[in-house]
Amino acid sequence: MIRQVVGVVVLVGMAFMSMGQINESKVAEFARQVSERSDYSLEELTVILNNAKYDQSIVDKISKPAEGTMTWERYRNIFMKEERITAGVKFWDEYAEVIKAVSEESGVAEEAIIGIIGVETYFGRIKGSYRVLDALYTLAFGYPKRSSYFTSELEKYLIIAKKEHLDVNTVKGSYAGAMGYCQFMPSSYEAYAKSYDQGTRDLMTPEDAIASVANYLKVHRWETGNQVTTQVASLINPQEVSTKSVKPSNTLRYYSDLGYMPSGNISPSAKAALIELDHEDGTMEYWFGFNNFYVITRYNHSKLYAMAVHQLGQAVKAAREGA
Repeated sequence: MIRQVVGVVVLVGMAFMSMGQINESKVAEFARQVSERSDYSLEELTVILNNAKYDQSIVDKISKPAEGTMTWERYRNIFMKEERITAGVKFWDEYAEVIKAVSEESGVAEEAIIGIIGVETYFGRIKGSYRVLDALYTLAFGYPKRSSYFTSELEKYLIIAKKEHLDVNTVKGSYAGAMGYCQFMPSSYEAYAKSYDQGTRDLMTPEDAIASVANYLKVHRWETGNQVTTQVASLINPQEVSTKSVKPSNTLRYYSDLGYMPSGNISPSAKAALIELDHEDGTMEYWFGFNNFYVITRYNHSKLYAMAVHQLGQAVKAAREGA
């Protein structure tokens, strides 16, 4: 119900008082502001937000993302399994016509699209079990560290749901509120989602997800036909080099002069970033990441993520071609 107190609308519902974690006044102010700048009425928003639930497990999970706690070896082993590669071949075969058409239109490699959908959701098998409404509500009003970001994402989700005819109460996704086969956050949904058949944009369908992944990479300046990575072939008295940035800002010649020798026949003037990946035993492997590797990190800023996407896509391509 709605109660008027000193000119401020206060939304009353059990969800707002769950475990004492949610600030009612912030929810009320959010509803008021969104109703003023959207097609939602305050009454509609009241019903929706009263139906949202705080979930402490969401806060617990977002505080410990896998990319920040795992070695590359452990992280890689999650994705580079025969079962996932086989699922990727099946998915590619089933949507081959769509993937090919999207790749040709966007210039984005087919295996890059496959790699992202494979890492994000196991080709649609694991799209998330949390209601997106609950995830964004919890993080917007119960996670002060990033409240501003998730409040914005919640508003975008509500607007997208109305625009794209999604059921705001039933869409499920990750604990952070990412949706569909390609796990777009609402802001990415709004900016980069694309309909394959020019209808509404529904990332819960593989066709629109494929088109949207490609569009995301294209907008972030994917270079058609160019490499993603190449491994450092050998170390010859290597000097210490920073590996913090994944943005390619130095030439291969620069790295060669410092003892990091590239594999393959690539121009010494090509720009790359040196990528250091750790193993369980403390040893390291080194790669050069080119512009397209950097583009993948715009999807998820983790170098582990980008390398897993690249290697999974390559593995599915090789399996499909019988290599």
